[in-house]
Amino acid sequence: MLTHRQIWQAIDMLAMRSGLSPSGLARAAGLDPTTFNKSKRLSSSGKQRWPSTESVSKALEAADSSMEDFVSFLGSGGNMDEPTGFAEGGFTGGGGVPVIGLAQAGGGGFFGDGGFPVGGAWQRVDLPGASPGSDDENMYALEISGDSMVPVYRKGDIIVVSPAAPLKVGDRVVAKTVDGEVMAKELRVHNARRIVLMSLNPAFGDREFKPQDIEWMARIIWARQ
Repeated sequence: MLTHRQIWQAIDMLAMRSGLSPSGLARAAGLDPTTFNKSKRLSSSGKQRWPSTESVSKALEAADSSMEDFVSFLGSGGNMDEPTGFAEGGFTGGGGVPVIGLAQAGGGGFFGDGGFPVGGAWQRVDLPGASPGSDDENMYALEISGDSMVPVYRKGDIIVVSPAAPLKVGDRVVAKTVDGEVMAKELRVHNARRIVLMSLNPAFGDREFKPQDIEWMARIIWARQ
């Protein structure tokens, strides 16, 4: 007989093997991002909630996995209360890189002064190969949504950003304006008078700012596509 814990463990494993957080897997499957969150697994009264067969089917399709893969995860054993590579509700302890969606990053409470990740909404994702800048304990990842950065980055791609990495013209960067807009662009001009950010999608125009209009910029050091 399958248990509530086994089913959710298998979903966590499916997300982890895909290099995604549970919410990232839900987004990739076209579901509400909170579908697989831990807060959804029990009701306020403590009653167990189970994922629907439709949501599991869509998650398998998004992860390019089969039902046989899912069944193998059911018996994987181990302590999956916090699966390796994730620490929901913050990024203290555990391995991996803290991650949120790029669209979500413009909201308040995710970054401190200088563009360092803060707060409790970050999850963690294990990104094998993301070694450049690994000495930066504040590096983080952003999951791309939409098509504003096609063809360089597409929906579901994950970019790793290092606030400590030095910037130079030609770098791909993530920038946040004082108005709260977060964008991934290429740095074309950076001086005391102006900052010009080139759009990665040719359908979108370049952006020009005064230095005081940019709260912070950080270099993209790696991408998983």
